[in-house]
Amino acid sequence: MPGGRLTQQERQQIALGLADSLPYAEIARRLDRPTSTITREVMRNGGPTAYRADLAHRATERRAHRRRHTAVRGTESDSQPHGRDAEAVAEYEETFTTVLMASGLTKMGARVLTCLFTTDAGSVTASELAQRLQVSPASVSKAITFLEGQSLVRRERDERRRDRYVVDDELFYQATIASARANDQLVEIARQGVAILGPDTPAATRLENVARFLDFISESITRAAEQAREVLHTRSETTRE
Repeated sequence: MPGGRLTQQERQQIALGLADSLPYAEIARRLDRPTSTITREVMRNGGPTAYRADLAHRATERRAHRRRHTAVRGTESDSQPHGRDAEAVAEYEETFTTVLMASGLTKMGARVLTCLFTTDAGSVTASELAQRLQVSPASVSKAITFLEGQSLVRRERDERRRDRYVVDDELFYQATIASARANDQLVEIARQGVAILGPDTPAATRLENVARFLDFISESITRAAEQAREVLHTRSETTRE
């Protein structure tokens, strides 16, 4: 049943597939499931090296139990704006978080970023994040510090002089440029090594190849980011007209 919840037998097949180093897409094909379902299942239950079918199944049952209790208590998720389906929104947020984790973010960083992306307001305070995610302010603070360091969020002050955290149209541009600058530092270090180790040595040749490769990648990424930014901004202005 591709649209239903994973069964314990399917989870055992996932565990076997991971043990055989199969890619998520192949495991999904064998189970007739979307690849995103398998990715989400694995990432929220320990990752590819720690996934266990029995523990994953019990964890899913606990989550379902908590959701039932939440529904009984009545929360803001029961009254979604714009007529949205609360369960579909929660499922989407969980999938989004899983994909961000797969890209290298910590779980809390991914949850915070997902929250920022999916809020209609476009910005939230630390206390709002803590309340929505049901975590401590310290956890939010640590995640925000990391995300700011990666140029994935920015901070601004509202009329009450509270810090608000924002993701906007510049997010991926700024993150891409930051990545290119990190490459530039590696290029510089590699070329310092060439000078120190001697231009005619195997080690220096290796470092020079690294420097050339990263230099080319960095230049290409920067150029592409600038072009994409210009095109996207043009489209945005056209849409507003």
